[in-house]
Amino acid sequence: MGTDSGRARILLDHAATLNLQTGNLLNWGRLRKKCPSTPSEELRDCIQKTLNEWSSKISLDLNQEMPDVLECTVDQAMEKINPEEREELKVSAKLFIAGSNSSSIRDAVDMACSTLGVIQLDSVIIAPPPIEDGINLSLEYLQPYWGELENLVQHKKIVSIGTSDLDKTLLEQLYLWSQVKPHSNQVNLASCCVMPPDLTAFAKQFDIQLLTHNDPKELLCEASFQEALQESIQNSRAHEWTPLWLLRYSVIVQTRGIIKSKGYILQAKRNVS
Repeated sequence: MGTDSGRARILLDHAATLNLQTGNLLNWGRLRKKCPSTPSEELRDCIQKTLNEWSSKISLDLNQEMPDVLECTVDQAMEKINPEEREELKVSAKLFIAGSNSSSIRDAVDMACSTLGVIQLDSVIIAPPPIEDGINLSLEYLQPYWGELENLVQHKKIVSIGTSDLDKTLLEQLYLWSQVKPHSNQVNLASCCVMPPDLTAFAKQFDIQLLTHNDPKELLCEASFQEALQESIQNSRAHEWTPLWLLRYSVIVQTRGIIKSKGYILQAKRNVS
């Protein structure tokens, strides 16, 4: 039935949605890079290796109808949380929205819960949604995304929600406007070596946890995803595929601070004119 890449290309050319899941990277064994890299390099490496593993195990029957949704996973790394251990674990996620559709948030959280076998996530931090060059991030722009997160808290899908890269002014505006208050705000130490004093004072006053991160401004861009797709699946129409969202999760044993599981989940769509 042709090469692995050929079978994968046929499926990609017919599908409309791609759900890619790395599973627990700690279970990757030989697939895992020995040295930690930058977040962007790690993500790209994970996308390519997941695509390679998936394409190597495809069985394709051309007499069957082609699936509209492709589930691309590293089967041996998929791992659900044991319900008996759930109370000992903290399940956290950071969500990167690549498109401008706030409803992607619910899809991402639902898929993360399904993947990990849990009914709710303990913490979700949202990275600032992409905006056009020359336009400043505003409360008005953030509101539909935060509103979606609040809805998920109210429906008990998430316990606490947080922000990333908000300065004191915007964090204060969001705090005053929101029904569910931000529990945390991540600060990129590449852009400021010391926490801004006004941000520190505001966070302390309103019990908002300040965390640090080293993610780039755009962790999952369209061009990088298409390049990874093209390199893994030769001659695929990679230019037709656009990432919608990316979720990076970690499962930590609370009493010991040990990472039990970490991985990526992303969804992409094919644009057909």
